[in-house]
Amino acid sequence: MQHIRNFCIIAHIDHGKSTLADRLLERTKTIQVTEGQMLDDMDLERERGITIKSHAIQMEYQLDGENYTLNLIDTPGHVDFSYEVSRSIAACEGCLLLVDSTQGVQAQTISNLYMAIEHDLEIIPVLSKCDMPNSMPEQVEDEIIEILGCKREEIIRASGRTGEGVDEILRAIVEKVPAPKGDAAAPLQAMIFDSVFNPFRGIIAYFKIVNGSIRSGEEVVFVNTKQKYTADEVGVLKMELVPRKELRCGDVGYIVSGIKTATEVKVGDTITSVANPCTEAIAGFEEVKPMVFAGLYPVETEDFENLRASLEKLQLNDASLTFAPESSVALGFGFRCGFLGLLHMDIIQERLDREFNMNVITTVPNVSYHVFDKHLDMKEVHNPAGMPDVGDIDHIEEPYIRASIITKTEYIGPIMTLCLGKRGELVKQEYVSGDRVEIYYDMPLAEIVIDFYDKLKSISKGYASFDYHPIEFRPSRLVKLDILLNGEPVDALSTLTHFDNSVNFGRRMCEKLKELLPRQQFDIAIQAAIGAKIIARETVKQVRKDVTAKCYGGDISRKRKLLEKQKRGKKRMKQIGNVQVPQKAFLAVLKLD
Repeated sequence: MQHIRNFCIIAHIDHGKSTLADRLLERTKTIQVTEGQMLDDMDLERERGITIKSHAIQMEYQLDGENYTLNLIDTPGHVDFSYEVSRSIAACEGCLLLVDSTQGVQAQTISNLYMAIEHDLEIIPVLSKCDMPNSMPEQVEDEIIEILGCKREEIIRASGRTGEGVDEILRAIVEKVPAPKGDAAAPLQAMIFDSVFNPFRGIIAYFKIVNGSIRSGEEVVFVNTKQKYTADEVGVLKMELVPRKELRCGDVGYIVSGIKTATEVKVGDTITSVANPCTEAIAGFEEVKPMVFAGLYPVETEDFENLRASLEKLQLNDASLTFAPESSVALGFGFRCGFLGLLHMDIIQERLDREFNMNVITTVPNVSYHVFDKHLDMKEVHNPAGMPDVGDIDHIEEPYIRASIITKTEYIGPIMTLCLGKRGELVKQEYVSGDRVEIYYDMPLAEIVIDFYDKLKSISKGYASFDYHPIEFRPSRLVKLDILLNGEPVDALSTLTHFDNSVNFGRRMCEKLKELLPRQQFDIAIQAAIGAKIIARETVKQVRKDVTAKCYGGDISRKRKLLEKQKRGKKRMKQIGNVQVPQKAFLAVLKLD
């Protein structure tokens, strides 16, 4: 155990985590790096240049004649995947805190750092991209010293591109990161921190052994789910799975036991042996809290069961996805899914399409509200369709978040205007260094769900960084806005919105739908309504055929007779005709601005 080191890399988006991980793998001769970002193996990750999933890999390293085993867990940087980061941190004793020397400390760096400090990890500060011409090492070192309180000589300057500083990082990992603590003779206790689905071998769970050891062929039990299995194969994680006869205390590895159902493996669960079980499960792991909810519906109704199976398999690879069945008048049967944010929702949709060939319709994303009736009984509502009647509601509370934005001083004005427009309340602002300032706002989560991040990036020319965490529920004046097509409400387009924005929002939705709905042979009335009150209306004009073309003279009554006949036909058609809302209309509502 004295020669094992478990560590992760945490940083803001695009600060060079995956590139540095490649250099570490190369230096320890674990693999031959043939292309960039070897650990980001999903097509989506490579296309977008982001890490979506945390990856674990084992390296062998020699220092001063001693052999060490290093277990690296690479983590995502985007705020939507912070759950992946929390799991990786729970499985480590130390972390590399990576800061881009061209950009300095960003919001996500700070929030991940606090998470690492809470878990008592040994933190090694590293300055990345030091070979760049616009790098400002001294200035960024000052920022790191301010947030970490470390000495200047402890900060390692490195570059993932040239390989500078990699040897110093490896030496620091061995010297500073503590070896895992645990009792090799105690009963087996292993924490599951991730799982993947393999169509041939079932579910493969990744774990870290805290106490005891596990042998291939041993009977094990999962503490939370009370399920018993035989460990068909255990081993360590290299670029592929490498089987071992036995894994000991402090090791990070995997277990294959032929599990077929998704619900039997819970991330954060404890594995113990049947023969000599441990007395309690491992504590300190938090459940995921979805922030954004949206409905996912199959385009073809008969694909409902396929969609359920696809979501269950996705949930194994991504434990932060939650879903429950729901039905809608307009779209049939589907699922109400909980996501950690909009990027997460976008990635899930894309993965359903690519990995499972599922074509889905997504409704307008929203957050969960607490609705209190006249007797002050609380009901949690994730979907506007589930709102009680207006007469029964006493008040509604919505979730608030504490947002932290780090930006250059020149963008403070526009950012404050943006936050105030989103009903934000300024808490405080403080200077990080020189011309960079951190602003704290309390804002309703519903306001940042749709397009806040995009707008923030565009007004700050990409400089501002943003992070948030939920704080509480607060009472708010919210109303349910319905969209009616020919007097019929389309439940998938219903939204909950603040009273002050409702008229403007309803009007813009009607205008947008008018552009997107295909013309029919009858007029389509698009109305926005709050309760029984119509607040906006647009009409999609009917397609008309010139029925009077064949009349070339004669009495006007002949033309009138034909037009009356057409009018009666249109009226009859309107009674039986139904309006199909295309998928792009649902998506356009998100991008109203």
